[in-house]
Amino acid sequence: MDNNVELIEQSALKEIESAASLEQINNIKIKYLSKKSELLSLLQNMKSLEKEQKIALGMKVNKAKETITNALEEKRVALEKEALEKKLQEQKIDITLDGNDFSRGSMHPFNIIVKEMVDIFSSMGYEIVEGPEKELDHFNFELLNVPKDHPARDMQDTFFINDKELLRSQTSPVQARVMLSRNGKGPIKIISPGKVFRRDDDATHSHQFGQVEGLVIDKNISLGDLLGTLQLFVKKMFGEKREIRMRSSYFPFTEPSVEVDISCFECGGKGCSLCKGTGWIEILGAGMVHPNVLKMCNFNVDEYQGFAFGIGIERTAMLKYGIDDIRRFYSNDIRFLKQFDEE
Repeated sequence: MDNNVELIEQSALKEIESAASLEQINNIKIKYLSKKSELLSLLQNMKSLEKEQKIALGMKVNKAKETITNALEEKRVALEKEALEKKLQEQKIDITLDGNDFSRGSMHPFNIIVKEMVDIFSSMGYEIVEGPEKELDHFNFELLNVPKDHPARDMQDTFFINDKELLRSQTSPVQARVMLSRNGKGPIKIISPGKVFRRDDDATHSHQFGQVEGLVIDKNISLGDLLGTLQLFVKKMFGEKREIRMRSSYFPFTEPSVEVDISCFECGGKGCSLCKGTGWIEILGAGMVHPNVLKMCNFNVDEYQGFAFGIGIERTAMLKYGIDDIRRFYSNDIRFLKQFDEE
């Protein structure tokens, strides 16, 4: 019986040594170490043996079992290591290859101008306020002194969602919302940058474009304060040599209203094709806040006055960078955008 133990052990070790896969190792383990295996079956014959013989046989079987178990574990570890090395070789990455070259993007000219405007007006003490792009007619028109059926509405071919809601045609509703939130108490000094929507589509107009509108409400505000503010803005945005002039105009929410021109930076005011021989280029609209607007927003017109202005973001960029078509801002042409890459 002792010889049987040795023969079983030698047979198991031989099979373990020649095993080439983890599946074979598992089968060998079942064959030699399961309860019904030949090795453990030897223990069932111990009833007929003397006590000393039982002890000797038990020790020998247990030792053989331990030897086989250790051999199986060593072989399993070796096969797993071999499989891992094979997998690493098959999936090997050549770290000597050049990495991917990710090109750096450039800031969009629209965002460049917005950032410059925000920086300029922030340095002048203006608060930056934003509002919803889907707006109520009440804020977009009525609180700005443009009641229903007012002729001025024809100037803005608006995208209406229903009788009361629309895509805002200007950022002025933000001004109305801010004035109402102050309950007739000043001062107010804000700019409201954002997208607006009108039914336009040509080289100088787009159905979607950007505006930065400003509002100042306080005691003793005059047209001279507006002039000084815009002079400072123009010089910071377009250069110290630029001058401005005001021309009478009409906007329903301001009175008096003005169109503001800047001296042509192409010809220095002498007259050229860019300024159509006038020496001036229109840049924005402005004026003193209409008393009706102040009253509707709960301000005492005998105590408070104010001015407002609106600047087109794309128009400013077109003038500053000599861009010939507003649609270039939305064409996603990398060649166009690369021109504004900042080092």
